[in-house]
Amino acid sequence: MRYRQSSFLLLLIFASLAGAVLTQGFAQPAKLKSSPSLAVTEMGSWKVIQKGTEFRKVTLERSEPYQMIDLKIVRFDTRWVTPRIVRSLQYNLKAAHVKTLAEKSGAIAMINANYFDEKGRPLGFLKAAADQVNPRISRSSLLTGILGIKDRIPFIIHRDDFFPQQADEGLQAGPLLLVRGAALSVARGAGKQSRRSLIGIDKEQRLMIAVTDSLLGGLSWVEVQELFGSAQWQVNATDLLNLDGGGSAQLYVRGIQTEEHVPGTTDIPVAVGFFQR
Repeated sequence: MRYRQSSFLLLLIFASLAGAVLTQGFAQPAKLKSSPSLAVTEMGSWKVIQKGTEFRKVTLERSEPYQMIDLKIVRFDTRWVTPRIVRSLQYNLKAAHVKTLAEKSGAIAMINANYFDEKGRPLGFLKAAADQVNPRISRSSLLTGILGIKDRIPFIIHRDDFFPQQADEGLQAGPLLLVRGAALSVARGAGKQSRRSLIGIDKEQRLMIAVTDSLLGGLSWVEVQELFGSAQWQVNATDLLNLDGGGSAQLYVRGIQTEEHVPGTTDIPVAVGFFQR
């Protein structure tokens, strides 16, 4: 009798698990309102990889043209992790990949930063520690945002509201996509799909960085605004700044038992590094 009861219970458990797998397998992907051909197929979840540092991967699928895109996001509690502007010249390098800069600087994470010209010169404001590399704030329609760091605390602000004295370190990039939870109008290339690299702040004042990882294509700025700004996707960014994308887009993060690396195709002269306090 006990044998029959045990067998019946095992059968029920197996049927329940099989049903769950089938349900997940045939669940309809959630489409973006801004782009019906793009859907989130896997939301992912936040995983602690080091004190004050969490990692999450969101998987997306585009139907026309067909693309698979991983959006890799790292989130930092600034009580335990602080950002710094890192220049390759600090290590006698004209330019380097973020993994190299992380290893040389001791950063637990690194992402590419501002736009630069063919000689590695910044196209907008750049200040690294006491070294004000470019004091000029560009008026380009693309470079509308500033990432600033004051007393080791980061902030994101529109360039028109920024004064260099506000930041111990900082860089200009863009476009600025979200401000206090509101999506800003993007003047240039709002619908163009490309590899993206981003930095933002969420409702809990946590700092986050993200890069799209895909063989082809990527995301548009409008799609990025929805993914980070809409409560549906549970990223909850209030402020979001686009960094230099395309071949420059790259990310590296290491934890106690985890390492994530999205390599770029171009060495970069400047990055944003994240350091344990």
